[in-house]
Amino acid sequence: MLQDELINLGLYPLKSQFFIEQTRQELNRDSVITLPNFVQTTAIQSLVQEALAHKSKAFYSNRTHNIYLTQRNNALEANHIFNRQIVSSKGCIQSDQIPKDSLLRVLYRNQGFQEFLQQVLGVDKLYPYTDPLSSINVHYASEGQELGWHFDNSAFAITLLLQKPDDGGVFEYVPGIRHCTANYDTEEEKMGYKREERVLDGKEIPKRLDMNPGTLVLFRGRDSLHRVTKVIGQTTRMLAVLAYNEKPGVKLSEEARMTFFGRTGKEG
Repeated sequence: MLQDELINLGLYPLKSQFFIEQTRQELNRDSVITLPNFVQTTAIQSLVQEALAHKSKAFYSNRTHNIYLTQRNNALEANHIFNRQIVSSKGCIQSDQIPKDSLLRVLYRNQGFQEFLQQVLGVDKLYPYTDPLSSINVHYASEGQELGWHFDNSAFAITLLLQKPDDGGVFEYVPGIRHCTANYDTEEEKMGYKREERVLDGKEIPKRLDMNPGTLVLFRGRDSLHRVTKVIGQTTRMLAVLAYNEKPGVKLSEEARMTFFGRTGKEG
């Protein structure tokens, strides 16, 4: 498939330095940027059918976690924001379950796409994960499933919405709520505990992204608290996650793979 048959180059001239700089500035300012209709409609239709065909292979998890995706801190009170438990539930197929000829693989490996991402994200080079499961995932959220409030461990996330649910399944976020790389006098200032509590208690209204299928999202979630609300209705929310690293040779730990995927990829 030619690049312009996959990516809407009429809307998004990936080699334009003006467009690249405009996108980079918006991402740095807002911690997120959405590119509607980034992938052509015919390609999205093909990807939806592909995702539905492989949905039965998905690993489904329903677990609790804190917003930092870490273990509890027993030195803190049980009701401290650090120890509050959030529910997440979703299904996921992994890289080795994505067909070899999938358009997701074509997009992921496309040199022009990668060069665009590198310039917008401000990284020298993007590399795939070296484990067999983590580079490309498709997430499924059916009625009642949600992704609870959390911060990402990675510096950036790249996602492509394949199918929108009937209702719900809304991406909500609060940018710049903590400051992992900044120097602050107190742990409270750095971590933003009080503001995190307000968000979880519904006392601060988060920002929301209104996305349609074909929308590419670049998001800096390390310091931005975010979630996906419960899906409502019979239409499954389906989202492709394109995961890259800034360094070569990186793989998700076997423990993390078991947690997120239910297997390590060493089967057979």
